[in-house]
Amino acid sequence: MVNFNGTLTESNQIISTTNRGFNYGDALFETIKVSHGKVLFWEDHYFRFMASMRILRMEIPMNFTMEFLQDEILKLITAKKLKEQTARVKLFVNRKEGGLYLPTTNNVDYIITATPLESDFYLLNEEEYRLDLFKDFYVAPGLLSTLKTNNKVLHVVGSVYAQENKLQNCFLLNTNKQVVEALNGNVFLVKGNSIKTPPLLDGCLKGIMRKQIIDIINKIPEYTLEEASISPFEIQKADEIFITNVITGIQPVTNYRKKTFTNEIAKNLLAKLNVKMRLLA
Repeated sequence: MVNFNGTLTESNQIISTTNRGFNYGDALFETIKVSHGKVLFWEDHYFRFMASMRILRMEIPMNFTMEFLQDEILKLITAKKLKEQTARVKLFVNRKEGGLYLPTTNNVDYIITATPLESDFYLLNEEEYRLDLFKDFYVAPGLLSTLKTNNKVLHVVGSVYAQENKLQNCFLLNTNKQVVEALNGNVFLVKGNSIKTPPLLDGCLKGIMRKQIIDIINKIPEYTLEEASISPFEIQKADEIFITNVITGIQPVTNYRKKTFTNEIAKNLLAKLNVKMRLLA
């Protein structure tokens, strides 16, 4: 069951072959965690979603208020009997059909899907999590790369590469050969009490969990946070590296090539993140 433009339907055949997201990648999405009927970090998701639509020059419907879209999400959650557990929600918007590269309209359709998740809170995964650089293709630094569009072919090919090489993930580089993100989240590098993450100008995703972790770090006096470019050479010098996204929370990296990392700061931040979630719930 999905929510298509406000109508709940059990059909999975609602996207036609002329859909602009399918044909041209003319679409955006938000991956959202909903816990027991509470849309987590909703304000941050909403404002990123609206800003992204404006950047792509999509017409934002008058009824696309924060309350309206939240209600549309919860309508689906309730219908799928997921209100008493935690779920992954995808809010997807594409420009309506018509035109080739030049659309005939800037009006949009939206689709909301939801699937259950096993855990209510973020858990620390201490199993082996090995990464290497993916160097076949590069992220272009700039505003478009920070958006969650459905043009993720680089991440798809990178995921295949990771599987072929028995890796759990890969670091992505931009055209300036700087580390910008992982295949499925933002990157934080720890050296002593200094924590570093790539700036948006380098082309990393403007991640919602990235923002939460930056906020948490900035409230801990013993840590200093720097948004600055990360060279591949810095990876092997790091004490700790972790990846963030709204579904996993914080994923520590255990190995990069022959280097093994600790996870003490990731563990500390994860505990504080779960406290923040409890306050939201």
